[in-house]
Amino acid sequence: MVFLDNIANTIILKYEKHGEKFELLVDPKLSYDFKIGQKKDLNNVVVSEEVFKDVHKGERQTAANIKKVFGTEDINQIALIMFREGDLQITTDQRRKLIEEKRAKIVTLINRICVDPKTKAPHPIPRIESAMEQARVHIDAFKSPEEQAEKIIEMLREIIPISTQKAKIKVTIPVTHVTKAYPYLKQFSYNNEEWSSNGDLNCTVEMSAGMTGEFYDKLNRLTSGQAITKGE
Repeated sequence: MVFLDNIANTIILKYEKHGEKFELLVDPKLSYDFKIGQKKDLNNVVVSEEVFKDVHKGERQTAANIKKVFGTEDINQIALIMFREGDLQITTDQRRKLIEEKRAKIVTLINRICVDPKTKAPHPIPRIESAMEQARVHIDAFKSPEEQAEKIIEMLREIIPISTQKAKIKVTIPVTHVTKAYPYLKQFSYNNEEWSSNGDLNCTVEMSAGMTGEFYDKLNRLTSGQAITKGE
């Protein structure tokens, strides 16, 4: 058994696979920053290089199990896997803040990619927020908005009419604005690319119907209003 004097100043990063449990002691703030992407490296994140089976009991995990599950004994590689796939025991305040931020991003995403099938317009954000509350949507603090949106949209169908209809738009970009507009167009489902003899770009882009307003606004800014668009 191992006894640690500094456990009070740490939190536990947990991971389980093949019936085996693995735990690391990590710095509360730095591990949180790393988990959400604000910190890009593991410097000072891992407090102890011991991999535990049970931190509170002071039980080390065996070298054989570590090697079998992670394929390495390098603590940084082990920590990366545990951060990516494991559970970080963050503080209550950290979790609350993270969930609030994730909820706001999910609401914005649904507003952008979904429409009311009756009006073909996006649902207002307050309506989406209200529907999520009624549906008792659970937000995962560490999954991306994109990973959670599909399931949440299905839950919202019980509360409000909602669909993820697609829109196809034919676009012509004058040669003088191609350099600015082309990278933006490529962010969408993009096909039927043709170049006119004068250098103008012709293509078709596809997106969620709820994103068309934003698309037209940005394309007009990038082309000084000279882009030609036509919905299919």
